[in-house]
Amino acid sequence: MGYTGPAEDRLAIRELIEAYADAVTRRDAEDWVACWAEDARWEMPDYPEFPPQTGRENIVNLWVSAMAQYPGIMFQAWPGAIEVEGDRAKVRCWTAEVYDQDGDTVRDRGAYEDECVKVDGRWLFSKRSFRNIHKQKQPRGA
Repeated sequence: MGYTGPAEDRLAIRELIEAYADAVTRRDAEDWVACWAEDARWEMPDYPEFPPQTGRENIVNLWVSAMAQYPGIMFQAWPGAIEVEGDRAKVRCWTAEVYDQDGDTVRDRGAYEDECVKVDGRWLFSKRSFRNIHKQKQPRGA
């Protein structure tokens, strides 16, 4: 995987990734779900407590309940590859998160394997599959 396709589409997909990360950090469900296609699929195989979801409404409902477990989150994301073919794209996206949980500061690093679709001139996630790469816990204040 690399970077292929029109630069304007690759930029729009990068901005989609950034809008998603911004919405997570702000905990804004409306802005977050606006990043998804209506019939999208979200998978997190490393987190069996969060089963795969299909459809924007199911996806946002899971996200809202999941975010309750991650107060004070700072979420960053950036592309590692974007391949555009017409109105579809495949994307690899790296993530870094920091949040407080059960008295610990947690740092997660992960990767999304994404599929995007252009709908009415706007790029949206049609599938996101997240894998955790590294998790680090440290007692708060240590």
